[in-house]
Amino acid sequence: MAKVKTAFFCRNCGAKYPKWSGQCSSCGEWNTLDEEIVSTGKKPTTFKTEPSTVRKIREVDFSPGRRMSLQNDELNRVLGDGLVDGSVVLLGGEPGIGKSTLLLQMAIQLKEKKILYVSGEESEYQIRMRAERIGIQNEGTYLLAETEIEAIITASENLKPDILILDSIQTMRTAKIDSSPGTISQVRECAAEIQQYSKKTGIPVFLIGHITKDGSIAGPKILEHIVDTVLQFEGDRHHGYRILRTLKNRFGSASELGIFEMQSNGLREVSNPSEILLSDREEGLPGAAVAATMEGVRPLLLEIQALVSPSPYGNPQRSANGFDQRRMNMLLAVLEKRSGMKMGINDVFLNVTGGIRVDDPAVDLPVAAALASSYHDLSIDSKICLAAEVGLSGEVRPVNKIEQRISEADKLGFNTMIISQNNFKSLSRKDFKIKIVPATRLSDVWKQIFG
Repeated sequence: MAKVKTAFFCRNCGAKYPKWSGQCSSCGEWNTLDEEIVSTGKKPTTFKTEPSTVRKIREVDFSPGRRMSLQNDELNRVLGDGLVDGSVVLLGGEPGIGKSTLLLQMAIQLKEKKILYVSGEESEYQIRMRAERIGIQNEGTYLLAETEIEAIITASENLKPDILILDSIQTMRTAKIDSSPGTISQVRECAAEIQQYSKKTGIPVFLIGHITKDGSIAGPKILEHIVDTVLQFEGDRHHGYRILRTLKNRFGSASELGIFEMQSNGLREVSNPSEILLSDREEGLPGAAVAATMEGVRPLLLEIQALVSPSPYGNPQRSANGFDQRRMNMLLAVLEKRSGMKMGINDVFLNVTGGIRVDDPAVDLPVAAALASSYHDLSIDSKICLAAEVGLSGEVRPVNKIEQRISEADKLGFNTMIISQNNFKSLSRKDFKIKIVPATRLSDVWKQIFG
Protein backbone atom coordinates (compact mmCIF):
# COMPACT_ATOMS: atom_id res chain seq x y z
CA MET A 1 0.00 0.00 0.00
CA ALA A 2 1.35 3.41 -1.02
CA LYS A 3 2.34 5.78 1.74
CA VAL A 4 -0.15 8.61 2.23
CA LYS A 5 1.34 12.07 2.44
CA THR A 6 -0.05 15.56 2.89
CA ALA A 7 0.95 18.68 1.02
CA PHE A 8 -0.19 22.27 0.76
CA PHE A 9 -1.60 23.64 -2.50
CA CYS A 10 -2.29 27.25 -3.49
CA ARG A 11 -5.94 27.59 -4.44
CA ASN A 12 -5.07 30.47 -6.77
CA CYS A 13 -2.23 29.05 -8.88
CA GLY A 14 -2.02 25.39 -7.79
CA ALA A 15 1.58 25.56 -6.56
CA LYS A 16 2.58 22.73 -4.19
CA TYR A 17 4.44 23.20 -0.87
CA PRO A 18 5.63 20.69 1.73
CA LYS A 19 4.51 22.94 4.62
CA TRP A 20 2.18 25.85 5.22
CA SER A 21 3.25 29.45 4.77
CA GLY A 22 1.30 32.69 4.80
CA GLN A 23 2.15 33.72 1.25
CA CYS A 24 2.39 31.74 -1.97
CA SER A 25 5.83 32.44 -3.47
CA SER A 26 4.59 31.58 -6.99
CA CYS A 27 1.68 34.03 -7.37
CA GLY A 28 2.22 36.29 -4.34
CA GLU A 29 -1.27 35.77 -2.87
CA TRP A 30 -1.75 35.59 0.91
CA ASN A 31 -3.61 32.89 2.88
CA THR A 32 -4.32 30.70 -0.15
CA LEU A 33 -2.54 27.48 0.92
CA ASP A 34 -4.80 24.52 1.77
CA GLU A 35 -3.67 21.15 3.11
CA GLU A 36 -4.65 18.12 1.06
CA ILE A 37 -3.95 14.40 1.15
CA VAL A 38 -1.82 13.18 -1.74
CA SER A 39 -0.80 9.66 -2.67
CA THR A 40 2.22 8.45 -4.60
CA GLY A 41 3.27 5.12 -6.05
CA LYS A 42 0.10 4.36 -8.03
CA LYS A 43 0.30 3.68 -11.73
CA PRO A 44 -1.04 6.40 -14.02
CA THR A 45 -4.04 5.80 -16.23
CA THR A 46 -3.25 4.20 -19.59
CA PHE A 47 -5.23 4.66 -22.79
CA LYS A 48 -5.92 2.14 -25.53
CA THR A 49 -4.53 4.34 -28.27
CA GLU A 50 -1.69 4.08 -30.73
CA PRO A 51 1.60 5.69 -29.72
CA SER A 52 2.32 9.15 -31.07
CA THR A 53 4.36 9.42 -34.27
CA VAL A 54 6.62 12.19 -35.53
CA ARG A 55 5.29 13.94 -38.65
CA LYS A 56 6.29 16.82 -40.86
CA ILE A 57 4.11 19.87 -40.39
CA ARG A 58 2.75 19.63 -43.95
CA GLU A 59 1.71 16.01 -43.37
CA VAL A 60 -0.73 16.98 -40.59
CA ASP A 61 -4.37 16.92 -41.71
CA PHE A 62 -5.62 20.51 -41.98
CA SER A 63 -8.93 19.94 -43.76
CA PRO A 64 -11.91 22.24 -42.97
CA GLY A 65 -13.88 19.18 -41.87
CA ARG A 66 -11.93 19.06 -38.62
CA ARG A 67 -14.38 21.67 -37.25
CA MET A 68 -17.77 20.35 -36.20
CA SER A 69 -20.84 22.55 -36.53
CA LEU A 70 -22.97 22.41 -33.39
CA GLN A 71 -26.21 23.55 -35.11
CA ASN A 72 -26.19 26.56 -32.78
CA ASP A 73 -25.06 29.84 -34.34
CA GLU A 74 -24.30 31.58 -31.05
CA LEU A 75 -22.26 28.66 -29.69
CA ASN A 76 -20.45 28.25 -33.01
CA ARG A 77 -19.56 31.95 -32.99
CA VAL A 78 -17.92 31.97 -29.56
CA LEU A 79 -16.01 28.75 -30.37
CA GLY A 80 -14.60 30.24 -33.58
CA ASP A 81 -17.00 28.85 -36.20
CA GLY A 82 -17.35 25.35 -34.81
CA LEU A 83 -15.85 22.78 -32.44
CA VAL A 84 -12.31 21.62 -33.21
CA ASP A 85 -11.49 17.91 -32.94
CA GLY A 86 -9.53 17.06 -29.81
CA SER A 87 -10.27 20.39 -28.13
CA VAL A 88 -11.15 20.81 -24.46
CA VAL A 89 -13.69 23.55 -23.71
CA LEU A 90 -14.31 24.82 -20.16
CA LEU A 91 -17.73 26.42 -19.55
CA GLY A 92 -18.03 28.38 -16.30
CA GLY A 93 -20.89 30.26 -14.70
CA GLU A 94 -22.91 30.85 -11.55
CA PRO A 95 -25.19 28.10 -10.17
CA GLY A 96 -28.55 28.02 -11.93
CA ILE A 97 -27.46 30.25 -14.81
CA GLY A 98 -28.10 27.49 -17.40
CA LYS A 99 -24.72 25.83 -18.09
CA SER A 100 -26.08 22.28 -17.97
CA THR A 101 -29.16 23.28 -19.96
CA LEU A 102 -27.03 24.82 -22.71
CA LEU A 103 -24.86 21.74 -23.22
CA LEU A 104 -27.71 19.25 -22.81
CA GLN A 105 -29.74 21.21 -25.34
CA MET A 106 -26.79 21.13 -27.73
CA ALA A 107 -26.43 17.37 -27.22
CA ILE A 108 -30.05 16.41 -27.83
CA GLN A 109 -30.41 18.74 -30.83
CA LEU A 110 -27.18 17.75 -32.59
CA LYS A 111 -28.59 15.18 -34.98
CA GLU A 112 -26.58 12.25 -36.35
CA LYS A 113 -23.89 12.69 -33.68
CA LYS A 114 -23.11 10.39 -30.77
CA ILE A 115 -22.86 12.37 -27.51
CA LEU A 116 -21.87 11.05 -24.08
CA TYR A 117 -23.20 13.28 -21.27
CA VAL A 118 -21.56 12.46 -17.92
CA SER A 119 -23.11 13.94 -14.79
CA GLY A 120 -21.57 13.91 -11.35
CA GLU A 121 -24.26 16.14 -9.84
CA GLU A 122 -27.58 14.79 -11.13
CA SER A 123 -29.05 11.34 -11.67
CA GLU A 124 -29.96 10.03 -15.11
CA TYR A 125 -33.66 10.49 -14.24
CA GLN A 126 -33.15 14.19 -13.47
CA ILE A 127 -31.31 14.74 -16.74
CA ARG A 128 -34.05 12.93 -18.66
CA MET A 129 -36.65 15.22 -17.07
CA ARG A 130 -34.80 18.28 -18.35
CA ALA A 131 -34.32 16.70 -21.78
CA GLU A 132 -38.06 16.04 -22.08
CA ARG A 133 -38.76 19.69 -21.33
CA ILE A 134 -36.33 20.80 -24.04
CA GLY A 135 -37.43 18.19 -26.56
CA ILE A 136 -35.26 15.20 -27.54
CA GLN A 137 -34.24 15.26 -31.21
CA ASN A 138 -31.03 13.24 -31.14
CA GLU A 139 -31.47 9.58 -30.20
CA GLY A 140 -27.69 9.21 -30.09
CA THR A 141 -27.35 11.01 -26.75
CA TYR A 142 -26.08 8.72 -23.96
CA LEU A 143 -26.15 9.43 -20.22
CA LEU A 144 -23.73 8.31 -17.52
CA ALA A 145 -23.92 9.17 -13.82
CA GLU A 146 -20.31 8.73 -12.67
CA THR A 147 -17.58 10.65 -10.83
CA GLU A 148 -14.55 8.34 -11.22
CA ILE A 149 -12.47 9.71 -14.10
CA GLU A 150 -11.03 6.26 -14.92
CA ALA A 151 -14.53 4.78 -15.28
CA ILE A 152 -15.59 7.71 -17.47
CA ILE A 153 -12.61 7.25 -19.80
CA THR A 154 -13.28 3.52 -20.03
CA ALA A 155 -16.94 4.12 -20.90
CA SER A 156 -15.91 6.67 -23.54
CA GLU A 157 -13.39 4.27 -25.04
CA ASN A 158 -16.12 1.64 -25.39
CA LEU A 159 -18.77 4.02 -26.78
CA LYS A 160 -16.44 6.18 -28.95
CA PRO A 161 -18.67 9.29 -28.90
CA ASP A 162 -18.30 12.31 -31.17
CA ILE A 163 -18.46 14.69 -28.16
CA LEU A 164 -17.88 14.09 -24.44
CA ILE A 165 -19.54 16.36 -21.84
CA LEU A 166 -18.54 16.34 -18.16
CA ASP A 167 -20.84 18.05 -15.64
CA SER A 168 -18.91 19.16 -13.65
CA ILE A 169 -15.13 18.94 -13.36
CA GLN A 170 -15.31 19.82 -9.63
CA THR A 171 -17.28 16.62 -8.91
CA MET A 172 -14.79 14.31 -10.64
CA ARG A 173 -12.06 12.39 -8.86
CA THR A 174 -9.18 10.12 -9.80
CA ALA A 175 -7.97 7.09 -7.86
CA LYS A 176 -4.39 8.36 -8.13
CA ILE A 177 -5.10 10.93 -5.39
CA ASP A 178 -6.79 10.27 -2.04
CA SER A 179 -8.18 13.79 -1.52
CA SER A 180 -11.87 14.52 -1.92
CA PRO A 181 -13.47 15.78 -5.18
CA GLY A 182 -13.23 19.50 -5.80
CA THR A 183 -9.82 19.95 -4.18
CA ILE A 184 -7.05 21.62 -6.14
CA SER A 185 -5.10 18.41 -6.74
CA GLN A 186 -8.19 16.47 -7.86
CA VAL A 187 -9.36 19.18 -10.27
CA ARG A 188 -5.88 19.51 -11.75
CA GLU A 189 -5.30 15.77 -12.19
CA CYS A 190 -8.76 15.06 -13.59
CA ALA A 191 -8.45 17.90 -16.10
CA ALA A 192 -5.01 16.65 -17.13
CA GLU A 193 -6.34 13.08 -17.62
CA ILE A 194 -9.23 14.30 -19.76
CA GLN A 195 -6.99 16.59 -21.77
CA GLN A 196 -4.57 13.77 -22.50
CA TYR A 197 -7.45 11.47 -23.50
CA SER A 198 -8.96 14.12 -25.78
CA LYS A 199 -5.69 14.84 -27.58
CA LYS A 200 -4.94 11.15 -28.08
CA THR A 201 -8.36 10.20 -29.44
CA GLY A 202 -9.44 13.46 -31.11
CA ILE A 203 -12.73 13.52 -29.17
CA PRO A 204 -13.71 17.09 -28.22
CA VAL A 205 -14.63 17.52 -24.55
CA PHE A 206 -16.84 20.05 -22.77
CA LEU A 207 -16.09 20.62 -19.06
CA ILE A 208 -18.61 22.47 -16.90
CA GLY A 209 -16.93 24.39 -14.09
CA HIS A 210 -18.15 26.15 -10.97
CA ILE A 211 -17.13 29.71 -10.17
CA THR A 212 -16.09 31.31 -6.90
CA LYS A 213 -17.83 34.22 -5.18
CA ASP A 214 -15.53 36.72 -6.94
CA GLY A 215 -16.60 35.41 -10.35
CA SER A 216 -13.49 33.40 -11.29
CA ILE A 217 -13.57 29.71 -12.18
CA ALA A 218 -13.08 27.50 -9.12
CA GLY A 219 -9.91 25.47 -8.89
CA PRO A 220 -6.29 26.29 -9.71
CA LYS A 221 -5.43 28.73 -12.50
CA ILE A 222 -3.64 25.88 -14.23
CA LEU A 223 -7.08 24.51 -15.13
CA GLU A 224 -7.61 27.43 -17.51
CA HIS A 225 -4.14 26.89 -18.98
CA ILE A 226 -4.79 23.18 -19.64
CA VAL A 227 -7.99 23.68 -21.66
CA ASP A 228 -8.13 25.14 -25.18
CA THR A 229 -11.16 27.37 -24.75
CA VAL A 230 -12.69 29.07 -21.72
CA LEU A 231 -16.31 30.27 -21.97
CA GLN A 232 -18.11 32.30 -19.31
CA PHE A 233 -21.92 32.07 -19.07
CA GLU A 234 -23.24 35.25 -17.51
CA GLY A 235 -26.57 36.84 -16.71
CA ASP A 236 -29.06 37.55 -13.96
CA ARG A 237 -31.16 34.57 -12.93
CA HIS A 238 -34.08 36.96 -12.42
CA HIS A 239 -33.93 38.08 -16.06
CA GLY A 240 -34.32 36.07 -19.22
CA TYR A 241 -31.16 36.96 -21.15
CA ARG A 242 -27.88 35.07 -20.90
CA ILE A 243 -24.50 36.11 -22.31
CA LEU A 244 -21.90 33.55 -23.43
CA ARG A 245 -18.49 35.24 -23.47
CA THR A 246 -15.15 33.91 -24.71
CA LEU A 247 -12.30 34.42 -22.23
CA LYS A 248 -9.72 32.27 -24.05
CA ASN A 249 -9.74 30.55 -27.42
CA ARG A 250 -6.78 28.88 -29.11
CA PHE A 251 -8.77 28.35 -32.31
CA GLY A 252 -10.52 31.69 -32.80
CA SER A 253 -11.20 35.16 -31.49
CA ALA A 254 -11.26 35.67 -27.72
CA SER A 255 -13.61 38.64 -27.94
CA GLU A 256 -16.76 37.00 -29.27
CA LEU A 257 -20.17 37.11 -27.62
CA GLY A 258 -23.26 34.91 -27.81
CA ILE A 259 -26.67 35.92 -26.45
CA PHE A 260 -29.48 33.57 -25.41
CA GLU A 261 -32.91 33.96 -23.90
CA MET A 262 -33.98 31.51 -21.21
CA GLN A 263 -37.47 30.14 -21.89
CA SER A 264 -39.56 27.35 -20.44
CA ASN A 265 -38.38 24.94 -23.15
CA GLY A 266 -34.69 25.83 -22.99
CA LEU A 267 -32.40 28.52 -24.35
CA ARG A 268 -33.33 30.45 -27.48
CA GLU A 269 -30.66 32.02 -29.67
CA VAL A 270 -30.90 35.80 -30.02
CA SER A 271 -29.72 36.46 -33.56
CA ASN A 272 -30.15 40.27 -33.42
CA PRO A 273 -29.31 41.39 -29.87
CA SER A 274 -29.40 45.10 -30.72
CA GLU A 275 -33.17 45.01 -31.17
CA ILE A 276 -33.57 43.19 -27.85
CA LEU A 277 -31.28 45.56 -25.93
CA LEU A 278 -33.09 48.65 -27.26
CA SER A 279 -36.66 47.31 -27.15
CA ASP A 280 -37.65 48.80 -23.78
CA ARG A 281 -36.38 52.33 -24.30
CA GLU A 282 -38.39 55.32 -23.14
CA GLU A 283 -38.19 58.40 -25.34
CA GLY A 284 -37.58 61.90 -24.03
CA LEU A 285 -35.82 60.94 -20.79
CA PRO A 286 -32.60 62.76 -19.78
CA GLY A 287 -29.48 60.71 -19.07
CA ALA A 288 -29.82 58.15 -21.86
CA ALA A 289 -27.65 57.71 -24.98
CA VAL A 290 -27.24 54.92 -27.53
CA ALA A 291 -23.76 53.48 -28.13
CA ALA A 292 -22.56 51.53 -31.16
CA THR A 293 -20.04 49.02 -29.85
CA MET A 294 -18.31 45.90 -31.19
CA GLU A 295 -18.10 42.47 -29.60
CA GLY A 296 -15.63 40.56 -31.74
CA VAL A 297 -16.92 40.92 -35.30
CA ARG A 298 -20.49 41.62 -34.19
CA PRO A 299 -21.77 45.21 -33.91
CA LEU A 300 -24.07 45.88 -30.97
CA LEU A 301 -26.25 48.87 -30.18
CA LEU A 302 -27.06 49.34 -26.52
CA GLU A 303 -28.32 52.04 -24.22
CA ILE A 304 -26.16 53.90 -21.70
CA GLN A 305 -28.01 55.34 -18.71
CA ALA A 306 -26.57 57.98 -16.36
CA LEU A 307 -27.82 59.79 -13.30
CA VAL A 308 -26.05 62.94 -12.04
CA SER A 309 -27.54 64.31 -8.84
CA PRO A 310 -26.34 66.78 -6.14
CA SER A 311 -24.67 64.91 -3.32
CA PRO A 312 -26.32 65.29 0.10
CA TYR A 313 -23.07 64.17 1.75
CA GLY A 314 -19.56 65.53 1.69
CA ASN A 315 -18.25 62.59 -0.28
CA PRO A 316 -19.93 62.20 -3.72
CA GLN A 317 -20.73 58.63 -4.71
CA ARG A 318 -19.44 57.02 -7.90
CA SER A 319 -20.95 53.78 -9.23
CA ALA A 320 -20.71 52.11 -12.66
CA ASN A 321 -22.48 48.92 -13.73
CA GLY A 322 -21.16 47.30 -16.92
CA PHE A 323 -18.47 49.98 -17.47
CA ASP A 324 -14.99 50.52 -16.01
CA GLN A 325 -15.38 52.91 -13.09
CA ARG A 326 -11.86 54.27 -13.51
CA ARG A 327 -12.68 55.14 -17.10
CA MET A 328 -15.87 56.85 -15.92
CA ASN A 329 -13.88 58.91 -13.40
CA MET A 330 -11.57 60.01 -16.21
CA LEU A 331 -14.53 61.11 -18.35
CA LEU A 332 -15.98 63.01 -15.40
CA ALA A 333 -12.69 64.91 -15.03
CA VAL A 334 -12.70 65.71 -18.77
CA LEU A 335 -16.29 66.99 -18.58
CA GLU A 336 -15.46 69.18 -15.61
CA LYS A 337 -12.25 70.56 -17.07
CA ARG A 338 -13.19 70.93 -20.74
CA SER A 339 -16.97 71.48 -20.60
CA GLY A 340 -17.36 73.33 -17.30
CA MET A 341 -19.68 70.76 -15.69
CA LYS A 342 -19.33 70.68 -11.89
CA MET A 343 -19.18 66.92 -11.49
CA GLY A 344 -17.13 67.02 -8.27
CA ILE A 345 -20.14 68.00 -6.13
CA ASN A 346 -22.55 65.45 -7.64
CA ASP A 347 -23.30 61.76 -7.15
CA VAL A 348 -22.81 59.90 -10.43
CA PHE A 349 -24.39 56.55 -11.33
CA LEU A 350 -23.86 54.80 -14.67
CA ASN A 351 -25.54 51.70 -16.07
CA VAL A 352 -25.18 49.70 -19.29
CA THR A 353 -28.57 48.15 -19.99
CA GLY A 354 -29.02 44.46 -20.77
CA GLY A 355 -26.46 43.22 -18.24
CA ILE A 356 -23.60 43.53 -20.75
CA ARG A 357 -20.13 44.70 -19.73
CA VAL A 358 -18.36 46.81 -22.38
CA ASP A 359 -14.67 47.70 -22.67
CA ASP A 360 -14.84 49.26 -26.15
CA PRO A 361 -13.25 52.77 -26.29
CA ALA A 362 -16.07 53.78 -28.66
CA VAL A 363 -18.42 53.84 -25.67
CA ASP A 364 -16.59 56.88 -24.24
CA LEU A 365 -18.60 59.41 -26.23
CA PRO A 366 -22.04 57.85 -25.46
CA VAL A 367 -21.10 57.73 -21.76
CA ALA A 368 -20.04 61.38 -21.82
CA ALA A 369 -23.24 62.30 -23.66
CA ALA A 370 -25.42 60.46 -21.14
CA LEU A 371 -23.63 62.16 -18.23
CA ALA A 372 -24.01 65.59 -19.84
CA SER A 373 -27.68 64.88 -20.61
CA SER A 374 -28.41 64.04 -16.96
CA TYR A 375 -26.33 66.97 -15.68
CA HIS A 376 -28.22 69.53 -17.81
CA ASP A 377 -31.52 67.60 -17.51
CA LEU A 378 -31.87 67.65 -21.30
CA SER A 379 -32.89 64.59 -23.30
CA ILE A 380 -31.07 63.28 -26.36
CA ASP A 381 -33.07 62.43 -29.49
CA SER A 382 -33.78 58.68 -29.44
CA LYS A 383 -32.72 58.42 -33.12
CA ILE A 384 -29.17 59.62 -32.44
CA CYS A 385 -26.36 57.09 -32.02
CA LEU A 386 -22.76 57.78 -30.97
CA ALA A 387 -19.43 55.97 -31.38
CA ALA A 388 -16.06 57.60 -30.58
CA GLU A 389 -13.27 57.70 -28.03
CA VAL A 390 -12.78 60.78 -25.85
CA GLY A 391 -9.29 62.12 -25.19
CA LEU A 392 -8.06 63.92 -22.09
CA SER A 393 -8.16 67.28 -23.83
CA GLY A 394 -11.78 66.78 -24.84
CA GLU A 395 -11.06 65.74 -28.43
CA VAL A 396 -13.21 63.14 -30.20
CA ARG A 397 -10.93 60.35 -31.37
CA PRO A 398 -11.50 57.66 -34.05
CA VAL A 399 -12.34 54.00 -33.39
CA ASN A 400 -12.04 50.85 -35.50
CA LYS A 401 -14.68 49.10 -37.65
CA ILE A 402 -16.72 52.27 -37.97
CA GLU A 403 -18.55 51.15 -41.12
CA GLN A 404 -19.95 48.06 -39.40
CA ARG A 405 -21.21 50.26 -36.57
CA ILE A 406 -22.85 52.66 -39.03
CA SER A 407 -24.51 49.82 -40.94
CA GLU A 408 -25.98 48.38 -37.72
CA ALA A 409 -27.38 51.78 -36.68
CA ASP A 410 -28.77 52.30 -40.19
CA LYS A 411 -30.44 48.88 -40.14
CA LEU A 412 -32.15 49.62 -36.81
CA GLY A 413 -33.69 52.87 -38.02
CA PHE A 414 -31.45 55.54 -36.47
CA ASN A 415 -31.32 58.75 -38.51
CA THR A 416 -28.14 60.37 -37.09
CA MET A 417 -24.78 58.99 -36.00
CA ILE A 418 -22.01 61.08 -34.44
CA ILE A 419 -18.46 59.88 -35.08
CA SER A 420 -14.93 61.29 -35.08
CA GLN A 421 -13.84 63.63 -37.89
CA ASN A 422 -10.91 61.30 -38.64
CA ASN A 423 -13.28 58.34 -39.00
CA PHE A 424 -15.46 60.39 -41.34
CA LYS A 425 -12.50 61.19 -43.60
CA SER A 426 -11.48 57.54 -43.86
CA LEU A 427 -14.92 56.16 -44.78
CA SER A 428 -14.72 54.15 -48.01
CA ARG A 429 -18.39 54.81 -48.74
CA LYS A 430 -20.63 57.64 -47.64
CA ASP A 431 -23.93 56.61 -49.24
CA PHE A 432 -25.53 55.43 -46.00
CA LYS A 433 -29.17 56.38 -45.46
CA ILE A 434 -28.30 57.49 -41.94
CA LYS A 435 -26.91 61.02 -41.51
CA ILE A 436 -23.28 60.91 -40.38
CA VAL A 437 -22.12 63.88 -38.29
CA PRO A 438 -18.34 64.29 -37.78
CA ALA A 439 -17.08 65.89 -34.58
CA THR A 440 -13.66 67.12 -33.51
CA ARG A 441 -14.28 68.18 -29.91
CA LEU A 442 -16.93 67.63 -27.26
CA SER A 443 -18.33 71.10 -27.91
CA ASP A 444 -19.27 69.96 -31.44
CA VAL A 445 -21.21 67.03 -29.96
CA TRP A 446 -23.09 69.23 -27.46
CA LYS A 447 -24.19 71.57 -30.29
CA GLN A 448 -25.53 68.59 -32.23
CA ILE A 449 -27.44 66.81 -29.47
CA PHE A 450 -28.55 69.77 -27.33
CA GLY A 451 -28.82 72.50 -29.97
